[in-house]
Amino acid sequence: MKIMENENPNKVKGGKTNTELYVQLGIIAVLVIVIAFNAGKVYNSGTGLVTIGSVSASEIIPKGVPAVYGKELGVSYDDVSPNNLQLADITINKLTQYENKELTKEQMERYIKIGSSISCEYCCGAKAIIFSNGERACGCAHSYAMRGLAKYLLIEHPDMTDEEILSELGKWKVLFFPEIHEQKAQVLKSQGIDPGNYINLASNLYRGIEKGQTSSGGMVGGC
Repeated sequence: MKIMENENPNKVKGGKTNTELYVQLGIIAVLVIVIAFNAGKVYNSGTGLVTIGSVSASEIIPKGVPAVYGKELGVSYDDVSPNNLQLADITINKLTQYENKELTKEQMERYIKIGSSISCEYCCGAKAIIFSNGERACGCAHSYAMRGLAKYLLIEHPDMTDEEILSELGKWKVLFFPEIHEQKAQVLKSQGIDPGNYINLASNLYRGIEKGQTSSGGMVGGC
């Protein structure tokens, strides 16, 4: 069959050349791969929030004996878990020992700054564990423990910074409410915020960011 003078022998049905067709197929293949890759990283959590990856409880639960004060108070992060509620309550009582200690003016200033930066909102709902004058603002056992530890560290380890003390309170708060903090960590991560920083995770800095998540409870220790 004779090919017409202006006819391109590489044309396929639809007026496209083989080269154009192969390029388009290649682009489609690349798009499919990209979409599949992103689908493995991004998924809808079922609450309307887009979550990137996931954060397991093991990534945020502190382990072992606190380096600075663990042996002094006879406490371990491992002592607070849903598996042994009696031991958890004993540990909370140990942390509470300094709650009624008097502070110097300088210590009180630091105490108010630290205590106003963290709350026990999953138990008592107060804005912070203390009022602006340093008086206790929440009567739950978790708040007593956090206030007691804050005073202990201010009195016995004044070299620790306010951020370091607040971070320690945050670690125990995560142990007191592990499930909700696991959910909060996932929301923080989805927004590019480091959930491994306990000030991010447990202080008032991002309080309420996990709203809309469904919590099945999981409180450890009496309220």
